[in-house]
Amino acid sequence: MKTISQVARLTGISTRTLQYYDEIDLLKPSELTPSGYRLYNDEALQKLQQILFFKELDFKLGEIKAILEEPGFDKIKAFKNQKNLLKLKRDRIDKLIGLLGRLEKGEQCMSFKEFDLSEYIEALETFKNEKTDDVIKYWGSVEKFNEFIRKIRDDDGHMAELAIKQFGSIEKYTEAMKYNLEHFSELMEQANEIAERKDEILQHSDDLFTKLTSDMTRDITSEDIQSTVRDIIEFSQENNMGIDMGDGYWDMMIESYAHDTVREINDKKYGAGASDYIAAALRYYFHKEQPSQ
Repeated sequence: MKTISQVARLTGISTRTLQYYDEIDLLKPSELTPSGYRLYNDEALQKLQQILFFKELDFKLGEIKAILEEPGFDKIKAFKNQKNLLKLKRDRIDKLIGLLGRLEKGEQCMSFKEFDLSEYIEALETFKNEKTDDVIKYWGSVEKFNEFIRKIRDDDGHMAELAIKQFGSIEKYTEAMKYNLEHFSELMEQANEIAERKDEILQHSDDLFTKLTSDMTRDITSEDIQSTVRDIIEFSQENNMGIDMGDGYWDMMIESYAHDTVREINDKKYGAGASDYIAAALRYYFHKEQPSQ
């Protein structure tokens, strides 16, 4: 048996943390002395080791508690899974350290391969195994879903670049994608409802952009223009099924208006200069950036 102070010295975590684990029923002491001091046996220390492994993998305490309380919890299987996840985390950190070392030396490294999508790909594999019926229903077959995963693996550098641009980090992107996978059936039902209203939605969107570009001599900073921009953004958010599009989504949309194909389509539909005008109006809305003269 070890006292709470001995466990704290052994593990490097504070006695207050151990007391808190006791309070939330995550890790109870094996015994209490007549004076009320907590004592921990080897089994309790093994459980604490599991908790610390899960914490290292960024699991929340509530999630760890639920996992450990599962009737079918398999410690050996958990060790194997934790080992694989820690290897992925180690490899990712090693790559980031290497990139920082090159940047520190003054090298120009515009590299995104260090920001790998291992966790997202693992989430896709888990989704495939646990929601096979949904995979077949919406992708046609497991083989087609495997092809989807393979394309992400093959192009993970480009995917990582887009993820960072849209969400700010791979972690935020993965968190958002995991949420989408966990609520996949609900989101697809909403998508079907929106598809039934497709013509109505497209028409209303077109009406808003027509209103925005009806007189492109107007100052994009004016209240009437910015009010229309606000209507466009709110309408878009109302019809995105509650999906987190990331903090950088609208900046990516603004950037897209400079692409030749997009510019040609918008200028043909709304008038010469419409694409640049829309981009400038959106840029001012989000960044209060004045258009260049």
